[in-house]
Amino acid sequence: MAPVTTSARTGTGTQGTRLLLIDGHSMAYRAFYALPDTLATSSGQVTNAVYGFASMLTNLLRDEQPTHVAVAFDAGRVTFRTERYAEYKATRDATPEVFRGQVPLIREVLEALRVPALQREGIEADDILATLARQGAEAGMEVLVCSGDRDALQLVTDRVTVLYPKKGVSELSRMTPAAVEEKYKVAPERYPDLAALVGETSDNLPGVPGVGPGVAAKWITQFGDLDSLLERQDELTGKRGEALREHAAQVRLNRELNALLTDVELPLGIDDLAVAGFDREAVHRVSDALQFGALRDRLLAVDPAGHEADAAPGDAVRVTLHDGDLASWLAAHAGRRVGLDVSGVARPGLGDAWQVALATGSDAGEASAVVVDLADLDGAQEESLRSWLADAAAPKAVHGAKSAWHMLASRDLDLHGVTFDTELAAYLCYPDQRGYDLADLVLRHLGRDLAAADDAAQGALDLELDAAAPGSEAAARAVAVVDLAEALDPGLDDRGARSLLDDVEMPLSAVLARMEATGIATDTDFLGGLEASFAQAVATSAAEAYDVIGREVNLGSPKQLQEVLFDQLAMPRTKKIKTGYTTDAASLQDLFTRTEHPFLAHLLAHRDAAKLRTTVEGLLKAVHPDGRIRTTFQQTIAATGRLSSTDPNLQNIPIRTEAGRRIRQAFRVGEGYDVLLTADYSQIEMRIMAHLSGDEGLIEAFRSGEDLHRYVGSRVFDVDPAAVTSEMRAKVKAMSYGLAYGLSAYGLSQQLTIPTGEAQALMDDYFTRFGGVRDYLTGVVEEARATGYTATILGRRRYLPDLTSDNRQRRQMAERMALNAPIQGSAADIIKLAMLGVQHAIDAQELRSRLLLQVHDELVVEVAPGERDAVEALLRDQMGAAVRLDVPLDVSVGSGTTWHDAGH
Repeated sequence: MAPVTTSARTGTGTQGTRLLLIDGHSMAYRAFYALPDTLATSSGQVTNAVYGFASMLTNLLRDEQPTHVAVAFDAGRVTFRTERYAEYKATRDATPEVFRGQVPLIREVLEALRVPALQREGIEADDILATLARQGAEAGMEVLVCSGDRDALQLVTDRVTVLYPKKGVSELSRMTPAAVEEKYKVAPERYPDLAALVGETSDNLPGVPGVGPGVAAKWITQFGDLDSLLERQDELTGKRGEALREHAAQVRLNRELNALLTDVELPLGIDDLAVAGFDREAVHRVSDALQFGALRDRLLAVDPAGHEADAAPGDAVRVTLHDGDLASWLAAHAGRRVGLDVSGVARPGLGDAWQVALATGSDAGEASAVVVDLADLDGAQEESLRSWLADAAAPKAVHGAKSAWHMLASRDLDLHGVTFDTELAAYLCYPDQRGYDLADLVLRHLGRDLAAADDAAQGALDLELDAAAPGSEAAARAVAVVDLAEALDPGLDDRGARSLLDDVEMPLSAVLARMEATGIATDTDFLGGLEASFAQAVATSAAEAYDVIGREVNLGSPKQLQEVLFDQLAMPRTKKIKTGYTTDAASLQDLFTRTEHPFLAHLLAHRDAAKLRTTVEGLLKAVHPDGRIRTTFQQTIAATGRLSSTDPNLQNIPIRTEAGRRIRQAFRVGEGYDVLLTADYSQIEMRIMAHLSGDEGLIEAFRSGEDLHRYVGSRVFDVDPAAVTSEMRAKVKAMSYGLAYGLSAYGLSQQLTIPTGEAQALMDDYFTRFGGVRDYLTGVVEEARATGYTATILGRRRYLPDLTSDNRQRRQMAERMALNAPIQGSAADIIKLAMLGVQHAIDAQELRSRLLLQVHDELVVEVAPGERDAVEALLRDQMGAAVRLDVPLDVSVGSGTTWHDAGH
């Protein structure tokens, strides 16, 4: 964005000043309806309106480069217009709650961008815009008014242009005087006259029957303006003239109401609207909360202050880039923490590395770096690098050590001695942040722009090249990693996350790297057969669905399904959405439960088969030349600490149906190994609930060795355990797990298909018998509200600022997260500790067996010949002793030549 000069801020008409005014509610509403409501955070907060609004604002700041900017909002439905005419806008639907909850978020974004947001009781946003537009034009400024309300067209002059949305909020028409006249055949100042005659449906202002824009424009042109037309209305003949005379009073009222005020008293003047540098830390915070990834970058890119807002004096760093004796450089910096940057491809089993950069951190603005091209290393340099990388006593800081491990492994280079991983550290400090890209973190915490490594400006890196060697960008990254480690250090201690980094996440990263490199053997012929089988199931279920309705339709088209379900078959309506009635999976399953209609049975079968076929197709594409599939385990995706599997996702292999379980038969023990062992925890989350709540009844349920849900059912329903029916057990099981996720009585009623009153009574009975659980669930939320965070058994924190939000929707979501995070996060911590213990035991006993997969609470191990008993024993020992709880950790183990057969 162009810099704002001192004279430009005065609003005195200095050439080049441009005032941008935005109708906040109007444009936010358009964004809400333009983008799907599936755009939401992982906690369920819908963000389509705030995302669309922020995206539009970013584009305007980038493209228009305003020197002054403001956003106006409506203060409420009661205005001077509704007092004058009670029916004004009375036919508008109530504001959707999901939209209403996003308006405060938009205000937060504007506050972070330091964009003034104005509103006034009894006054509409358009009146505020009209007042500011007049002031700007009188000051000689170019004025842009962005609004989806056609009343704003009356503001158009040679100095004022209205940006009117053509499609959503992404395409805006520039309504100049010529554009208004071309479209409506009247000058902008006469547009209100035309609107008074035609009426405005959205404002509930009726027009003259039979009079459209064409006739209205013809009359206004003929008589000059509306007042003259009404004075001479008797000159009009025919039905339209008669209609005008009958509705003249309404036309006068319309004209009175659609006239925008240009003299509203406002708390800010034009001078106060000069653009200012963003509050970049606030931009980061709100982007973290709303999980904006690329949009965060786009916002920061249009900051009028550039990167100066992040950079403090002295942030510029001079880096001396060496191109000489690697051994000498390493010797000169022995004992110091060195930043390591590896350039290459980090794909497990198919990685590559071509360049390595080593650097010291900046000290008094000076840093030293050396860059080596791995293809050009001579024998002595290679030995120096190999020795240093493998030296566990040589402290190294890396951003994403697991990726570096894969890249270096492609060159047969071992990596040890990583004492700080900036990616993992940032994740532990900010677990709800969407991404942890090095450049983003460096900009946020150091105020430096890695993209401008050769820029000597404040906040960038000034590289002094001792030789004409490539690698300046890699050197800048290596320096940044060390400095970022220093910047993140205090945060780890403040958040109690030091031991999580040192004792859990970084050691686990090395274990995961080995697992990823190993992969799991796969039977491609079997997968190919499954793909053909599922493809046939897709075709068969589609044909059966067509037979029911007597025609072919696109079963993947919501619009066509709506027509079939609700028009042709007249089924009960599902949830109303913007495009009709929802046809999502949950709604269709509920509809089938209620109707048992055969078309729905075939449609659901078609969807299931299509998903399975897609899953198998993805697996076939992921098989490596050696016949093994290698997934990537992500440590920084889930805020609760759970690992995620990607490329391909092996944690998402269906398990609830036999058809889904068949896919696991494709994963087999590899050549040279005997069997696969699977080990998992039994009811881990309920055991954690018992431990955290200290409820004696729940603890006794686990210590007794009886079936948990049957035991709990006997207490809730006050019957003997043997008298607990399968239906009773299912209800108790659903409730027990649901309570840990903030399940309400209504949610339980929906899940069990019972009345809400019955569900509430069931919950009341449960809490009567298990009061410790009730007290824990209440206490964990209140404690989190007081401290600002929840914590797992290992102290992994999740900060929940929305617990004190005035927005009910956001507060309730935060409360559900406060209930869930300690339990799910503790389960994640426990399986991580188990993995570390299992790998340590395998190494200590010098076994050839190897960990292959982690799937939620399950571990999969490939067992070498003669090691089965030893591996089963260490699995039970290490998993069972991962942490000490008030209830035993029960571990189940199964074996087989396929993952399916090893299930239990």
